[in-house]
This record gives sequence, C-alpha cells and structure tokens, in this order.
Amino acid sequence: MTEETPGFEEKPDVPSGATPDDAEPQAAAASTEEAAAPAGDASAAAQLTGLTAQLDQVRTALGERTMDLQRLQAEYQNYRRRVERDRIAVKEIAIANLLTELLPVLDNIARARDHGELVGGFKSVAESLETVAAKMGLQQFGKEGEPFDPMIHEALMHSYAPDVTETTCVAILQPGYRIGERTIRPARVAVAEPQPGAQTVKAEAADDKESGGPDEG
Repeated sequence: MTEETPGFEEKPDVPSGATPDDAEPQAAAASTEEAAAPAGDASAAAQLTGLTAQLDQVRTALGERTMDLQRLQAEYQNYRRRVERDRIAVKEIAIANLLTELLPVLDNIARARDHGELVGGFKSVAESLETVAAKMGLQQFGKEGEPFDPMIHEALMHSYAPDVTETTCVAILQPGYRIGERTIRPARVAVAEPQPGAQTVKAEAADDKESGGPDEG
C-alpha cells in the first residue's frame, strides 16, 4: 500500500512518453479552440449578412431591368401601331391620287354612255375600268332632287323654283366621287331655291284655311 506524501499535488495525466512540460501547450490549444468557435460564428453571420445584401441588390437590379424591358416593349408596340397607321394612310393617299387622275376618264365614259357611243370593245374596256375603280373603293354620289349640301356639292348654276321648299339639286352637271368618308371631288350641280315670296303666300293661305277663309263683306 502506498502512503500519500503530505503536500503532494496531483498533476494532470501526461501521455506515455511525454514530459510534464508537454501538457501545458495542449491545454493552451484547447483554450484557443474554445475561443475560436464564437469568432467563427460571428464570421459566418457577417458572411450571411453580406450575401443577403448582395441578393437584395440583385433583386433591385432585376426589377429595374424588368421595368426597362417592359418600357421598351410598350414603345415597340406603339412604334408598330404608328408604322401600320402611317402605312394605311400612305396607301389611301396613293389610291386617292390615282383615282383622282382617272376621274376625267370616267367622265368621258359617262358622256359616251349618255350619247350611246359606248359600244363594242370600248364598252368592255370602259366597264372593266369602272369595275376596278369600284373595287379600289371609289363611290359615285349626287342625285337630282336631293337637298344641297355645301360639304359635298358645288353649285355651278342657280335658279328659283316654286315647287321646292329648300335649296335643292335640280340637275347633276358632274357626279361627285368619294373613297370611304373622304370626298375626292364634290358633285357639281345646278340648284334651285324657293321662289321669293312663295313661303309668305303659302303661310297666308294656311292661316286663312285655319281661320275659315277671308272675311266676307
């Protein structure tokens, strides 16, 4: 049985083959690892914060690029609509100019038809030309008896007539033509207005009829 020596302090176990001096570095290393663990957690948290900030920046940049793309797409759609509208307008102007140049030819065809000269091959060609003009949207207007409209009629002759109640087209000297709602030539007409005093006479006759006729002496 071994007797304990008074005042002897136990020392930590030392691996076999190691001197007591080797125990001190090992204890210091353990303390260093324990201190490094909290420092590592703080570093990871800092990295996570940095990544989060970078992600927010990427999201912001993506939102800005998306808005830019949507704006460019809207501008492109507006550009396409403008181009299509301009293309249609240019086409309509070109057709109107062409048909305007053909109006004297159509007038000659109409005169030939009125005089019975539209026969044979000339008749076939004339009718084909009129058909093509109609397909291109040319419409003829102007009829006798319709009210005079300065927006679509051009009065070349003027007279008075007792049988009209308003300014009326009494003769079509040259038909008008339009394409859709666009007038390319007004109808040239002769107009007649009510006879001066005719309305007064009619009004007096109506009053007499309502009152039972003129007073008898």
